[in-house]
Amino acid sequence: MSENASTVAELLQSNFDNLTRAERQLSHSLMENYPVSGLGSITTVAQNASVSTPTVARMVQKIGFKGFPEFQAALRKEVEATISDPIAKHDTWADQAPNEHIVNKFTEAVIDNIRHSLGQLDIDTFEKSCELMADTNRSLFIVGGRITRAMADYFFLHMQVLRKDVTHIQSISNAWPHYLLDIKKDDVVVIFDVRRYENSTLKLAEMAAEAGAKIILFTDQWLSPISKLAHHTFSLKIVVPSAWDSSVTTMLLVETIIADVQKRTWPETRERMEELEVMFDRTRFFRKFT
Repeated sequence: MSENASTVAELLQSNFDNLTRAERQLSHSLMENYPVSGLGSITTVAQNASVSTPTVARMVQKIGFKGFPEFQAALRKEVEATISDPIAKHDTWADQAPNEHIVNKFTEAVIDNIRHSLGQLDIDTFEKSCELMADTNRSLFIVGGRITRAMADYFFLHMQVLRKDVTHIQSISNAWPHYLLDIKKDDVVVIFDVRRYENSTLKLAEMAAEAGAKIILFTDQWLSPISKLAHHTFSLKIVVPSAWDSSVTTMLLVETIIADVQKRTWPETRERMEELEVMFDRTRFFRKFT
């Protein structure tokens, strides 16, 4: 496998332009129910994509595998990774515990995550996502899950300053149906969903898509099931030597998007920020050292 890609999905994406028409058809089929769609026999995988078994064999070699068994072994590892809990993740790391200090190893892993994720970043996806989020003619909704709600809250706080009509959907599943009442066609719903993907978040995404909303997804390298519904997806590498995944790369992208949207909406944003500062001064919310 390529050193710059850690999942089969990323290999399919990075090699897509080099595939034949039949191989591209196979690639689309594999992504329909990824990664489960690639775990059947080579005959089943071929039949599901309406291609020949030699096409399957050629494509897996073209994207970097020695053969179909190695291709499936990689998919099985991805399945194990997506369902592993914090204890299992820690045990996997502990078996390969490095001699170097954790500070260095953790930092190296984060830097590798950033380098890898930015290397795979589609600039067109970035530009179109920022354009949607900066469009004040569209309502903007932001939601996260059990862990990612902190990231969603951080993003919401900044976007609320930058533009009007921004809503933070509470991650409590019995509360979010109320927010769906206000989602209109072409509104934007930003969703954060990483492995141990939450069923309630998927259901919210499905209902938002039915309402005609544009979904922008922040997920990991294994891809949340919501990616099938999303108009734009940011797939970010999150693995570090810890029982917990890292949010550093996601935070980097989020803050970059905040900066871009601020630039696009600056006239309105400046007025909002000036009004906000007046309110802070009147309420003495912050101490001023003057």
